[in-house]
Amino acid sequence: MARFTSFDGTELAYRDVGEGPPLLVLAGGPGRASEYLETLGGLDASRRLVVLDNRGTGESDEPADPFTYRRDMLVRDVEMLRRHLGLEVVDVLGHSAGAGIAMGYAADFPDRIGKLVLLTPALRSVGLSPEQSDWDVFLAARAGEPWFEAATTALDRTAAGDDSVSNRVAASPLLYARWDARAQAHAEAELGQWKYEVALGYNAEGAFVPGVLRRALVDFGHPVLVYACSEDPISPVRRCAELVGLFPDATLYVHEGVGHFPWVEEPERVAREVEAFLGR
Repeated sequence: MARFTSFDGTELAYRDVGEGPPLLVLAGGPGRASEYLETLGGLDASRRLVVLDNRGTGESDEPADPFTYRRDMLVRDVEMLRRHLGLEVVDVLGHSAGAGIAMGYAADFPDRIGKLVLLTPALRSVGLSPEQSDWDVFLAARAGEPWFEAATTALDRTAAGDDSVSNRVAASPLLYARWDARAQAHAEAELGQWKYEVALGYNAEGAFVPGVLRRALVDFGHPVLVYACSEDPISPVRRCAELVGLFPDATLYVHEGVGHFPWVEEPERVAREVEAFLGR
């Protein structure tokens, strides 16, 4: 992996794969190494993917000050990577918690983004997290699955304070529409990819001021794609539709029949739809 030095001297790593116009890709988790993104369903066939390992994850170094794990601080790493690449303007894609970073980047550095893709975005940063009613409907529809009891027991352990990676993986069948061998392998890989301290820092006090971010996004005039999936409890379609309304030039795309990691379940469609938006 290639490396660069960020604003505080921390050495960060990024993967640079594919051909075509560059797309800066921000991973979620929070706290998960970017390798889980793979090539976003083969998007590297039409785009040069520059995939950042957020500080403290994957091949990137840990910072001297854990305060810099905070979501709003990670925006600075994105800007330092853009400068390192020598790009005046770059398209940006953020997945899940990475979308929270991407929206922060859009607010702080709006003139440096060409187009913005928010792929199954985490919504806490703009105050649109799923409500209990969303979870109730989602869980009721899956109550007959053979993995349901074990997965919801893991959710209960999380609510009780179990922040272990093994417990995250135990709950992960809820994040895929089909709990097949491909999904199971993708989920199990998190055991070696996720770091609790990075996730804790991302969500630290002060990281989320939804009103401020929402007001800033009203002035972000570049094209935005909000990519929602019908079987995703993290980014309910109805909440993603509300997210679209925060931007002056945003489009909602709903991918039916897949969960939070759509490139795992229908890779070609993800690559096709994202490229169709970027190539307009």
